[in-house]
Amino acid sequence: MRSIWNGAISFGLVSIPIKLMNATESHSISFRQIHLDDGGRIRYRKVCELEDTEVETSEIGKAYEEADGTLIPITDEDLAALPLPTARTIEIVAFVPADRIDPLQMDTAYYLSANGVPATKPYVLLREALKRSNKVAVAKFALRGRERLGMLRVVDDVIAMHGLLWPDEIRATDDVAPDDGVTVRDKELDLADALMDTLGGVDLDTLHDDYREAVEELITAKAEGHEAPAAPAEKDGGKVLDLMAALEKSVSAAKQSRGADGEGDGDAEVHPLPAGRSGSRRSARTAPKEVGGKKSTSTSKKTTAKKTAAKTATKTAAKKTPARKSTTKSTTKTAAKTSTGSSAKSSGSSTGSRTAAKKTAAAKKTSAKKTTAARKKASA
Repeated sequence: MRSIWNGAISFGLVSIPIKLMNATESHSISFRQIHLDDGGRIRYRKVCELEDTEVETSEIGKAYEEADGTLIPITDEDLAALPLPTARTIEIVAFVPADRIDPLQMDTAYYLSANGVPATKPYVLLREALKRSNKVAVAKFALRGRERLGMLRVVDDVIAMHGLLWPDEIRATDDVAPDDGVTVRDKELDLADALMDTLGGVDLDTLHDDYREAVEELITAKAEGHEAPAAPAEKDGGKVLDLMAALEKSVSAAKQSRGADGEGDGDAEVHPLPAGRSGSRRSARTAPKEVGGKKSTSTSKKTTAKKTAAKTATKTAAKKTPARKSTTKSTTKTAAKTSTGSSAKSSGSSTGSRTAAKKTAAAKKTSAKKTTAARKKASA
């Protein structure tokens, strides 16, 4: 890195010689102005108004213009002779917590490097003191013709300095804030919190300038004689008519996006099934999957036949059980009344059992009728 300023850090009675270097660099693409008719380059020339002639940079100085237009020349020697302790010194005036510095004040960032071997020990001392205290140093320094305010902090193993705007250079926010009549509901805040939690954090090292890359692709295409890359489809912006709907949609989209990236491994939400739909879902799960027309028909027929056969067998078994019981009773009664009980004993088949059951039922009905008639006569 190229040094842009040499001086010293004044730390109480300790003086630390340092070099000042830019900590940042711009990667933005710059354009030249051209004449649209013929593509010629447009240049700005420095011309003296009194002589109407172009002058070189070495012939140009600086001056202060008063209200009436009078110019007062100021030389570099005049500025260097100013009685300022910060002319070549970064003078530390206080150590404060980092949160005391308003980010709005932060300006250009610089790296401070120890200038020479003797400066190494006090440089490391100041660096370690800043680390251990968890504070930043507020300093004053002079650079490029004016005194500035700065903040010193540790970045890795280097002391960095951020140029700070003076407090009176920060504009008030009175004319920028929205009207006080707007009310935000708690539910809207809850959705906003949910959206913030869903989006989560980001690795700043993965962010890059998409606009610069698009401009580079455009320049490359034109240089090679190709067509310019097509512009992406614009997202549906428009006005937000329903804030709640927009928040809910944003939360849902963020969850789906993070789920697709493999980062949305949270607890799944369980929603109960509506009444009257569980049966249809179960039947849909248990229904056989159709592969072909003929195969599915034959399969369904076989299944139906099996079910019918099972039901018939169950009914037959149920009928046989009481029939066998009644057959046993009727066989015992028949054996006691008649001498020819061999036919009743040999009726072990299903046909004999059913016949014996019918005869027993007929005998019961006849005896019941006789008993009823006898009772009527007795009562008469």
